Amino acid sequence: MSYEKISMVLTTVLYMVSSVLFIRGIKLLGKADTARQGNRLSSIGMLIAVVTVFLEKNVTDTLTEGVMKNAYVWAIAAIAVGGIIGAVWAKKVEMTGMPQLVALFNGFGGLSSLLVALTQYMTDKSINVFSSIALGLTIAIGAVAFTGSVVAWGKLSGKMFKKNISIPGKNFVNALLALAGLCGVGLYALSIAGTLDTSLGEIGVIIVTAAYLILGFTMVVAIGGGDMPVIISLLNAFSGLAAAFAGLSISNSVLVVSGCLVGTSGLILTLIMCKAMNRTLYSLLFGSFGGSSKKGAAGEQKEPKAMSVEDAYLILEAASSVVFIPGYGMAVAQAQHAVKELCDKLEENGAEVNFAIHPVAGRMPGHMNVLLAEANVPYEQLKTADEMNPQMSNTDVAIVIGANDVVNPSALEDESSPLYGMPIINAFEARTVFVLKRGKGTGFSGVENPLFTNDNTVMIYGDAKQTVSSLVSEFDEG
Repeated sequence: MSYEKISMVLTTVLYMVSSVLFIRGIKLLGKADTARQGNRLSSIGMLIAVVTVFLEKNVTDTLTEGVMKNAYVWAIAAIAVGGIIGAVWAKKVEMTGMPQLVALFNGFGGLSSLLVALTQYMTDKSINVFSSIALGLTIAIGAVAFTGSVVAWGKLSGKMFKKNISIPGKNFVNALLALAGLCGVGLYALSIAGTLDTSLGEIGVIIVTAAYLILGFTMVVAIGGGDMPVIISLLNAFSGLAAAFAGLSISNSVLVVSGCLVGTSGLILTLIMCKAMNRTLYSLLFGSFGGSSKKGAAGEQKEPKAMSVEDAYLILEAASSVVFIPGYGMAVAQAQHAVKELCDKLEENGAEVNFAIHPVAGRMPGHMNVLLAEANVPYEQLKTADEMNPQMSNTDVAIVIGANDVVNPSALEDESSPLYGMPIINAFEARTVFVLKRGKGTGFSGVENPLFTNDNTVMIYGDAKQTVSSLVSEFDEG
């Protein structure tokens, strides 16, 4: 058997092994106790995939070329630069910055697929019509994922697009851009088929790239901040889909498999998030949400009641059941470790403690779960809204830490509220509600929360970490 055939068989087998590890890794990520193992297997699969690329014939052939044309030199340099940037970034980023970092990762994934497609177009002159269409779709989806993710990053970080931006005739503009991009793909494919001149194909590539880069911006910039967790998961699906089409265009099986895994898991997560917000994917993309500030009638008539830490301790000390409801404010205050300490003190005092986690709490899917897992909160204590709501009326104390929209009763009671219809955690049903907040501001959606002025609700103002730590100290002294 020739070296070329051995190389082909070896790369095929290794790509299959890598794909199996990806699939198994995704499966293990579905449970908290196997998530680390799943992440490890997926990492090994990616390592095998990268090493296998170095064994491909079109890569090994460059060994005889000069330094500037040697694929190994460029690949190793890219791995080194990317590895250093990734290591430094991962070390410096705080949990509050994780959502925007994930958004950028989605964007970089889309950009990578876009660049692969453009490079393939410029270097491979033997592309067939099928591959040309796949390349065009790679460019389109990758471009949307890139610019859309940059906008999401800007909104989440507060560095760009702080004010709500309304685009007149947004849906018409987006449809026009999408149609123009598809026409560009058509021009490109027809030029490859020989029906049109090559120069028109080049124009088509420029059109589809520009149109979908703009579309990514116009599609996301008009969507309110309250929908950003869903947008992140949707853009994640886009980046995976772009990778899958890139794999089809360059005949790389492992890229197709991994792209499909990311795309489908991202889409499933998006649909779960939409359900959690009582939103349809259609209304998410073609409507707007979380853009307007609305004051509820209760908030206008009453002032929230404040309570000291010492008085709050007396209530907690007598409580037999406590539910923590975390939100983005817990991440900002980095209060998860202090919350775990308070949880331990309450359990030592004989109280049953649980955590009610809303799917869209925080700024990205699973944000609160990751924070609490970091503090070693037992996975069994992390409950969904569906699990905890039936028990909420029998709960002595519900402690809301930095959450707002996910406990807003307007979602159930006020048909004029932008939140109306969104399933929430029924914190208002608890006998006593403690709300830990820095001030009287609204949530990420900008909607006032009448929970704060309920008769059974008291506010404990200040930094959440300091407040929780003070409660822990009260238990120690008591």
